[in-house]
Amino acid sequence: MRRFLLLLLGWAGCASVAPAQITPPAAPPALPAAPTDWLLRELDNSPVLRQHHAGLQLSDVATGEVLAAWHADKYFTPASTQKMLTLYAALRILPDSVPALRYVVHGDTLLFRGTADPTFLHGDVPSTRAYALLRRWPGRLGYAETPMADAKLGPGWSWDDYPYYFQPERGPFPIYGHTVRFYYRRPGQNTVAVRPAWFAAATQKAPAAATSPDHVRRELEANRYTWFPAPRAWVDEVPFRTDRNLLLTLLRDTLKRDVQPVRWRLLPGETAKTYYGLNVDSLLRRCIRVSDNFLAEQTLLLCSAQLGHDTLSVARTMKYVRQQGWLRPLPDSVAWVDGSGLSRQNLTTPRNQVALLLELHKLVPEARLFDLLAAGGRQGTLKRAYRDPKGLWFWGKTGTLTNNHNLCGYLRTRSGRLLAVSFMNNNHLAETSVIRREMERVLTLVREQL
Repeated sequence: MRRFLLLLLGWAGCASVAPAQITPPAAPPALPAAPTDWLLRELDNSPVLRQHHAGLQLSDVATGEVLAAWHADKYFTPASTQKMLTLYAALRILPDSVPALRYVVHGDTLLFRGTADPTFLHGDVPSTRAYALLRRWPGRLGYAETPMADAKLGPGWSWDDYPYYFQPERGPFPIYGHTVRFYYRRPGQNTVAVRPAWFAAATQKAPAAATSPDHVRRELEANRYTWFPAPRAWVDEVPFRTDRNLLLTLLRDTLKRDVQPVRWRLLPGETAKTYYGLNVDSLLRRCIRVSDNFLAEQTLLLCSAQLGHDTLSVARTMKYVRQQGWLRPLPDSVAWVDGSGLSRQNLTTPRNQVALLLELHKLVPEARLFDLLAAGGRQGTLKRAYRDPKGLWFWGKTGTLTNNHNLCGYLRTRSGRLLAVSFMNNNHLAETSVIRREMERVLTLVREQL
């Protein structure tokens, strides 16, 4: 009995200290959606962006914070957004004024050589300072060719674009932008006006039965041009093949004086002087706003000349930029082969483009930087997009090749926040206008909601 009572008491004691039933904790409240989750859904669900290779990154300019990244680590062909690297190099290397030519004076002779300045008698950004110097020099003129390490056409450029204004040859002393302009002012007329007029003798009207999608065609290997009448007036611009003899001919024709080819030589202890021309921002503004390929290529050659090398080389400029560590802020490697973006061998990522935009914003004052770029609804390649009559909200650079359309730049939101944006589209079969409208739709949402 005593043992039974002890067992009973033991059981009762154990029962009295048994733990109470534990209630499971309440589920934590759901985290709010990230501020740009809606944007990622918008991109994923876009029927326009669904099939081709597309990527986007948004970052806050003030803090560097990444606000949205959608395929931002993937590589794309940047097309003309590659010019932002050219702008970056130029702002780092070039002085306030463009080095127009280098020269020494031997007796009464002015020996001069090119620095790759593209503005000499250029049709859109003409600089007259070097021209005036050569025209008024009282003695003799001797031109010495600066050696070029690069081919006249860049790596990966399309050979069949040779007759179009956007792919002139590169050179050490450009004249007239290495293009001929043709003016067909009245339908039915039998002639066209040609500038420079020297090329008029090499220009003919097409036979009556001949047709062409172009106003003017140039032969592949020669400066012989054929123009085609049309129902409306037109102006066309076509590159010409370059060499030293043609340059000397054109210089003599425009200066109305003799220019002799000479060998560049400096006397012991002699240093060449630099003659300066256009304000550098005038060159860069035209290059970036309207996406001028020729100006971009020559700008990298100008940088090469500024580095003090007798041989002009786009590759040397690129190497120097890398050696200085100026590309270290970019998270990914860059395939950089030209200054214009004409080559499909260029490769970069959306997050690289954004990092570059952030570096540019640190490098120069915002007002100066934005003045160099195309502006939505105002001028340049963005004149017909991103409009708002109440004020500017997008400044940037477009880039287009067949089946590729890209955009990078700075977006001001309704709240006043400044964002760095890279939106890249490669390998699309849709019309570029369709891609462009979808990009504008998405970035307008960004403006409204961030």
